[in-house]
Amino acid sequence: MNRSAARSWWKTAVGLLLTGIMLFPVYWMVNVSLTRDQDMRKSPPDLFPAHGTLAGYRTVLDEQLPYLGTSLVVALGTVVLTVALAAPAGYALAKLRPRGGGLLSFVLLAAQMIPGIIMAMGFYAIYLQLGLLQSVPGLIVADSTLAVPFAVLIFTAFMSGIPGELLQAAQMDGASALRTFVSIVLPMSRNAVVTVSLFAFLWSWSDFVFANTLVNGGVHEPITLGIYHYIGNNNQEWNAIMATAVVASLPATVILVLAQRYVAAGVTTGAVKD
Repeated sequence: MNRSAARSWWKTAVGLLLTGIMLFPVYWMVNVSLTRDQDMRKSPPDLFPAHGTLAGYRTVLDEQLPYLGTSLVVALGTVVLTVALAAPAGYALAKLRPRGGGLLSFVLLAAQMIPGIIMAMGFYAIYLQLGLLQSVPGLIVADSTLAVPFAVLIFTAFMSGIPGELLQAAQMDGASALRTFVSIVLPMSRNAVVTVSLFAFLWSWSDFVFANTLVNGGVHEPITLGIYHYIGNNNQEWNAIMATAVVASLPATVILVLAQRYVAAGVTTGAVKD
């Protein structure tokens, strides 16, 4: 018992140490966001903001709210478009078994390996012809291309575990494939919907490559570009940068904490077969 307790204590200590190391950048971000400009280059730096200031957060309220609003619109639009495209596709691959379904699954898997900068260049050329540069809908479509392949695979794995008897009973009652999907499959796939929505939101919220390529200089820019605008050749407002980063991290953190139970279920369902 003593050996077991000692081993458990060491595991806990190592876990806390590793957690502290991983979370230290988050703490330092908060610390810098509260640090005065004249203390930024202090050596050694203060581990705590002894002379704290909220100037960075006032800058966020004065200058960054439009960027945050754009990011929220783009992220929610990406979530809606991703679920609208991926859920029916996952249902078709899992239950309707179309011809070429295996090949399509392989293509979706390979699509996730394409570097984002290559896709951004392709979108730039297309949007230049269509007049969609510096537009929110164009950015939503671009961000969705990152989430849809992953989302289809998640939906396919989850919906494969739905009992076929339920779908057969619905068909015997006269329900069409669409009615079966909307009334039975989609409600039962709540965990997968939450998982896909969360990842789509996070990818869109943190996107910089597409934003910098497709909407830079436009009227509506996301928060990643809002932070980037603080960095210049002769001026780096680190407390404003870090304050913006803290504020921008809050929505994603809250959503992740609230949805973690559904995400764990959505990712693991379909990983094993009975």
